[in-house]
Amino acid sequence: MFTGIIEDIGFITNIYNSSNLENINNGIRLFVKVNNIDLKSISIGDSISIQGACMTVTNIEGSGFYVDISQESLKCTVGLSSVGEVNIERALKLESRMGGHILYGHVDCIGKVYDFSPCGESKALAIDIPTNFAKFVAYKGSIAINGVSLTTNSVVDYNEFSRMTINIIPHTQVTTTLHKLSKNDSVNVEIDSIARYVDRILTFNK
Repeated sequence: MFTGIIEDIGFITNIYNSSNLENINNGIRLFVKVNNIDLKSISIGDSISIQGACMTVTNIEGSGFYVDISQESLKCTVGLSSVGEVNIERALKLESRMGGHILYGHVDCIGKVYDFSPCGESKALAIDIPTNFAKFVAYKGSIAINGVSLTTNSVVDYNEFSRMTINIIPHTQVTTTLHKLSKNDSVNVEIDSIARYVDRILTFNK
């Protein structure tokens, strides 16, 4: 379980494909270098969020750690199959403060950046998501983009998609990879888990 408060901007430095690994079928292995996280606080087998996707630490070496990613995970996420910066958050401890909102690291859908433009000192991020996920997004509700806990400012529904806008404050721009986003980029989206359960309750046995 995670909160969407990013602890570090790591860097995927190496990608190993299944042709070089005997124990991975059609998946990949990543080595992720950390900057601010103390590796002594991470153990093999720990859950860790990378760009909003929950992965398992398989080994720790030097300045970073390894994770194995299945083909299925690669199909439903973005930003995990190429070298570059990634948002990192360790799993939540029971005694930790809940700074963001409850996240599981299960990416629900892939969104597309429609616009990312200045809005005073902040930036306004507009993201299009599939219509079947629109019912889970609400004005002033919680949403996670690439693992970052954010608040939706507006939601507009169209025939083939829904567009939500989010305000990205300067602090969030500096401490996450969101500042790198540009028009037409794809992002990992995780909806609010409370909305998911409410929908299940209301539609059960109907």
